[in-house]
Amino acid sequence: MAGGQYEQVLARLREAARILNLEPGIFEILAEPERTLEVALPIKMDDGSIKVFIGYRCQHSTVRGPAKGGVRYAMDVCMDEVKALSSWMTWKCAVAGIPYGGGKGGIRVDPTQLSEGELERLTRRYVYATYPIIGPEQDIPAPDMGTNAQIMGWFVDTYSILNGVYSPGVVTGKPVPIGGSIGRREATGRGVIFAVRELLIRLGKEPTEITCAVQGYGNVGSVAATLAHELGCKVVAVSDITGGRYNPRGLNIPEITKHVENNRVLEGYEEPGADNISNTDLLTLDVDLLIPAALQNQITEENAADIKAKFIVEAANGPTTADADKILGENGILVVPDILANAGGVICSYFEWVQNLQNFYWSEEEVNSRLDNIMTNNFAEVWDFAHEKDLSLRTGAYILGVKRVVDAIKLRGIFP
Repeated sequence: MAGGQYEQVLARLREAARILNLEPGIFEILAEPERTLEVALPIKMDDGSIKVFIGYRCQHSTVRGPAKGGVRYAMDVCMDEVKALSSWMTWKCAVAGIPYGGGKGGIRVDPTQLSEGELERLTRRYVYATYPIIGPEQDIPAPDMGTNAQIMGWFVDTYSILNGVYSPGVVTGKPVPIGGSIGRREATGRGVIFAVRELLIRLGKEPTEITCAVQGYGNVGSVAATLAHELGCKVVAVSDITGGRYNPRGLNIPEITKHVENNRVLEGYEEPGADNISNTDLLTLDVDLLIPAALQNQITEENAADIKAKFIVEAANGPTTADADKILGENGILVVPDILANAGGVICSYFEWVQNLQNFYWSEEEVNSRLDNIMTNNFAEVWDFAHEKDLSLRTGAYILGVKRVVDAIKLRGIFP
């Protein structure tokens, strides 16, 4: 079938299909996205020239509800990537028990090289090009790498103009004044730490006993590091694209977060006792807890044997390859998988969508409390199922997710 990242998805799906003894036809449905769209986006640049960008949108499954997934602006965006990420969203939404299928999209562009006006025109053109397949009841995008709340604001405005009706529910992750949910920005990182908390409870460990390293200090990683620190964990290492800092006695996380908020990157941050460390070296530090919160495919068969962490809670999507996963399992490293650990973002996106559809909005306390409740219940369900069936947490989560999608397919039937 596909190569690259999508092949990683299929490797895990094949394992779940084998354990569930899925019939071949059902596996074929799950192995192919329902719909893929590639679009050419001609944009008039600030200097008057015209440049054509390539965009994508993939809807892996809508059998349990509208497609849900982010839009990323990055130079390595390709169809293989959005297919993989949309598939992960299918399983993540199913494991979380929310009524969505998986979608993902993006534009092959370096957003840092575009002016704000060029970014706005590019976004609006992308909405126009994908308009036939998106909507509050069809496919609901959200921010991802290289995109933000402002881009979602342009998205809402363009879609609403084309639709003739103000439609804030077309995307999530919007600015709060135009229908965004309070608490959405922190939700993914907050959900990761709810998963850490539930894991430590089941392992009989106190947070104050735990040393922690966080790879990636963007929106998710910075919130995860801050909340891990507040939980009582000793965060000894953090990193971003500019490198990392390591202090075995524990880093000053509030100061690091303040520095990154002011400077956008970790580069330039100094504190007594903290040494420079690379992203690669951070992954192999001798810590209790590793939180990969950067990009996919960071833990591979090349470095998996060198991982010393006792447990890994995946904040990024697909940070561990299938081959690396086997090595980690053989070495007794417990992994809380991405589709369970980082579901806080899509759960809170679901909250935002529900608030938009009802035109009734919740307080931050309500949002965080509902998120805590769902994440806690999901963790318990996956943990109990995996231990009952003697499976890894990842395999247990995938099987639960796949089974819920399969059940929906069988209940709905095949048309015509």
